[in-house]
Amino acid sequence: MAMFLDEVQRAGGERRRRGKLGTMARREARWGYAFISLWVVGFLLFYFVPMIASLVFSLFDFQLTAPEEARFVGLENWRRLLFDDPLVWQSLGVTFKFALISLPVGMISAIFLAILLNSKHLIGTSLFRTLFYAPVMVPAVAGVLIWSGFLDPTTGWLNQLIEFITGFDAAGPNGIRWFDDPFLVYIAYTFIGLWAIGNAILYNLASLQGIPTALYEAADIDGANFWTKTVNITLPMITPVIFYNLVLGVIGLMQYFITPYVLNGGSGYPQGQTYYYMIHFFKQSFGFLNMGYGSTIAWFMFIIALGITVLLFGTARYWVYYAAETR
Repeated sequence: MAMFLDEVQRAGGERRRRGKLGTMARREARWGYAFISLWVVGFLLFYFVPMIASLVFSLFDFQLTAPEEARFVGLENWRRLLFDDPLVWQSLGVTFKFALISLPVGMISAIFLAILLNSKHLIGTSLFRTLFYAPVMVPAVAGVLIWSGFLDPTTGWLNQLIEFITGFDAAGPNGIRWFDDPFLVYIAYTFIGLWAIGNAILYNLASLQGIPTALYEAADIDGANFWTKTVNITLPMITPVIFYNLVLGVIGLMQYFITPYVLNGGSGYPQGQTYYYMIHFFKQSFGFLNMGYGSTIAWFMFIIALGITVLLFGTARYWVYYAAETR
């Protein structure tokens, strides 16, 4: 009988403890909802609702100057985009062409610089980390204007430096015209993009510092050189961050706009080689004020970016390594 009463008391105590834990959990949940409520409201008001509104606009002939005359046209805007607007496909081609040049260069440079800044043999690493990250803090428009002066064909420092080192008349009448040549313009825009890879460097650097040193020590015992350790230890261990930077890079390049708009007003100069997809969207939406067709252009890019992102996530399991993952 005494044992039965003890068991009942223990069960009652356990129920009371669970009740207290449940109360604490509910209290924590309420505070959690309270803290994220502003974000949720902001997301609904400034992201979700505008997205739904733009999807509705894509089904209308909606001129911003005459909203009262908006009329439902169904999929007419989509038919126009896919079959009657060659500038859509031209701008998509320009965007993907530039992405194929800029994205690999930016990612490889960020990884290389992060490995260099993580080296224990480099003097003044803190200073260099600050210098590489500092351009991120510069407003994008100001950065583009700085680079337009740096790459100026006659007075720009880069051409004068090339002329000083090689003797080639880079700053003369027949010199290097970074923004006038249809091919060199992509290199110039890539230079401008490299100036602001501080975030990617920072992410890679944080990932590098999380690699267990025991792996490198074991490799040193086996006589592995720097290249072997980089290929077999460093790169596999930071693939989650590489994947993260890859996804952000793809999405960012799909929205590439500020640099070509600041440099040439979205004219596509030279020879249409800088007429990016977002330039076309901007002109239709805010130049011609055709918000219905502009919304269609925006949603088409969203579908493309979403498809590429899904494809990247589908391939991630074959090359991204997560140390804590169980299969």
